[in-house]
Amino acid sequence: MRKIGLIGMGNVGATIAYTLVTKGLADELVMIDKNEKKVVAEQLDLQDSLGRLDSNTTIKIQDYSELKDADILIITAGKVAAMGSGADGRMGELSFNKMVVADMAPQIKASGFNGIIISIMNPCDCMTQYLQEQLDYPRNKIFGTGTFLDTARMQKVVGQSFGVSANNVSGYALGEHGASQFTAWSTVQVNGVPIRTLQHSHNVDLDKFEEAIRLGGVMVFEGKGYTNFAVATCAVKLAMAVFSDAKLACPVSAYSDAYKVYIGQPAIIGKNGIESLTQIALTADEEQKMKASADIILEKVETLRH
Repeated sequence: MRKIGLIGMGNVGATIAYTLVTKGLADELVMIDKNEKKVVAEQLDLQDSLGRLDSNTTIKIQDYSELKDADILIITAGKVAAMGSGADGRMGELSFNKMVVADMAPQIKASGFNGIIISIMNPCDCMTQYLQEQLDYPRNKIFGTGTFLDTARMQKVVGQSFGVSANNVSGYALGEHGASQFTAWSTVQVNGVPIRTLQHSHNVDLDKFEEAIRLGGVMVFEGKGYTNFAVATCAVKLAMAVFSDAKLACPVSAYSDAYKVYIGQPAIIGKNGIESLTQIALTADEEQKMKASADIILEKVETLRH
């Protein structure tokens, strides 16, 4: 039986719940939020859909004790109204989500939950680090969506420019899920061909690509006041990789021994969460960007610790 806990029933949480139920990806779903009226409404709405689905999901709400035997816990709690504008807007949720973790962590501990945690709280890397510390949880069993989403945005931008499917673009966006994230262009390939090989023949401006990737989420946020579909899709894909022990190779926010902080980097995702980290060769410039991004995350984490 596949059982998932979901804390935070805002736009992202509701989208994840809808996806899990309508695709029949969870046998049991436990939804928790401070706004009980909203959670009850989401439960009723999803239950109303069951008579038209080919699968069934038992949907429970507002009970941390139900997390005890859950396989995966996805945390999307936050306050979108606290977000600022621009690429660094996620940092606006830092102080609010510190209070959320202070309230939530003891209840997760008390539930006896010992499965895999996927965090989408903003700012993603900082909050994943802080949550891991407050739960005193094994680092491999908790990770954030991180630059998995930024990498998808890179695949879209590059794919559209070359007229190919985003699935035919490989490579990584790394670092902070925020203003200091960057695309490691040395890793990017289009239909198996390194993008730097194609750069001049196709008159490609990688700096313009980088800006479009970084601002992708900003445009969505400014257009509708939040982002939900893409990051929810990322979370569900990661959850399915855990369930199926897929050994999925992708970038997530995982703990780095080198930088002593959670940061977007390539990893292998399976039934144990982070099965391993993938060591890839970066250019000197990319290594410098990674270090600078880690320093920014660490600085914010320190503010959470005090």
